[in-house]
Amino acid sequence: MEKLPGEDEYASRRRRLVENLEGCGYISRPEVVEALGSVRRHLFVPESHREDAYADHPLDIGEGQTISAPHMVGIMAEQLDLRRGHKVLEVGGGSGYHAAVTAHIVGPRGHVYTVERIASLAEKAKRNIEEAGYSAVVTVVVKDGSLGLLEHAPYDRIFVACAAPDVPAPLVDQLKEGGKMLVPVGAGHFGQDLILVEKKDGKVVKSDLGGCVFVPLIGEHGFRR
Repeated sequence: MEKLPGEDEYASRRRRLVENLEGCGYISRPEVVEALGSVRRHLFVPESHREDAYADHPLDIGEGQTISAPHMVGIMAEQLDLRRGHKVLEVGGGSGYHAAVTAHIVGPRGHVYTVERIASLAEKAKRNIEEAGYSAVVTVVVKDGSLGLLEHAPYDRIFVACAAPDVPAPLVDQLKEGGKMLVPVGAGHFGQDLILVEKKDGKVVKSDLGGCVFVPLIGEHGFRR
C-alpha cells in the first residue's frame, strides 16, 4: 500500500485549500477561515481516500453517503453566520466533518447536535470527532433527522446536509426567533437549491442562495426509500 502523507504534508495541503477557497470568494469571515484551516479533514474520510482529503470535492464515506466538498462546508458556515456560544443542530451527520468545523466556530460555550440516521456512520462520526478533539462540543444522535431533535430545541442555527423535498416543518418549529437555517431543497442527485430560512419578528422568511448538490434526506419529512 502506498504510504499516506504525514501531518506536516496534510497541514500544507489544508493551507493551500483554504487559500484557494478565500481566493475564489467562498469564505471570508476569519472564524470560518480559521476553522477550515484547523479541522483535519483527513481524519473524517476513509483511509482509501485520504490522499484526496484536501481536494475541493465530495468523497465517498460508505453507505451511499458523502462528505461534502470543503467549499460547500465553508459557504454554509458563512451563510449561517455562526457565532461563539451558539447551539446548533445538524441533520445528516455523515462522517462528522461538518459538525467539527461548526464546533470549532461555536467554541466550548456552544454545542452542536448532529443527527445521523445510519447507525454505522454515526459510530464512525463519534470516533472521528473524538480523534479530532471536538467530542466535548459535539453530540451525535442516531434518529430520523427530518424530525429534528426536539429535546434540545430551540436552536440558534440549523443546517441540513442532505436534500429535502421541502423545508421540514419540525425544523422550522425548532428554530429560535432570530435564528437561521440552511436546507437544500429539490429532488434527485442532480441539483437542488440551497434555501436560507430566517425567523424574523414571528415570520418565516426564505431566500434562495443558488444551486447545490446533496444526497437525499430520507425520513418522515424527507424522501421515502
